[in-house]
Amino acid sequence: MEKINKLQSIIDGSENIVFFGGAGVSTESGIPDFRSQDGLYNLKYAYPPEQIVSHTFFKFRPAEFFGFYRDKMVYPAAKPNPAHIFLAKLEEAGKLKAVITQNIDGLHQAAGNKTVYELHGSVLRNYCVRCRRFYSVEFVKNCDGVPVCDCGGVVKPDVVLYEEGLDDKTVSGAISAIENADALIIGGTSLAVYPAAGFIDCFRGKHLVVINKSPTPADLRAELVINEPIGEVFSRLRI
Repeated sequence: MEKINKLQSIIDGSENIVFFGGAGVSTESGIPDFRSQDGLYNLKYAYPPEQIVSHTFFKFRPAEFFGFYRDKMVYPAAKPNPAHIFLAKLEEAGKLKAVITQNIDGLHQAAGNKTVYELHGSVLRNYCVRCRRFYSVEFVKNCDGVPVCDCGGVVKPDVVLYEEGLDDKTVSGAISAIENADALIIGGTSLAVYPAAGFIDCFRGKHLVVINKSPTPADLRAELVINEPIGEVFSRLRI
């Protein structure tokens, strides 16, 4: 309870909060964490998941890519959990200025957040690699084999695959938000994925908080570390 009270005090005393989150934010919505004990990286496939979600694999083995993608990366029925809902209310109250997420599920926007920097893209956006026509997540989820546009081009999810770079505009917005924050709350991430995890080094504000079930590289310099599920933590706070 002492740590929850400390977090409440930090939130109450801050006016420019930024949240930086990862897969652990969405596990309470039923979306598995890639790197947890039961996550996708520990499942058995003909190829390692890291290889399947690479640009090279998408280009040369699209049928197998989409088989894995539909089965393990798209969860259209998932709903925002208490972590997403709290952050949306915190933004509505004027305290939270931005959410920076490594997730691709769109749940922050579904909860009501407006300023969201999706570092790794979103499964909700899909486009033809030839004519750039937009397609819904339902189109990609429900079609058989490789989704193909009317023009004959492959419909690619707007997610950042291995071997692909992050969007420059998204990166600059995220870094600017962190640089201007007086409080940075890191939640649900092991901070193992770069370059995204390195963005927190831009923080020069007053309060650094880490909420994650397991240790992270940022723990030693954080003012407050809480090793609990983030949805449970946020459900105990008030705005």
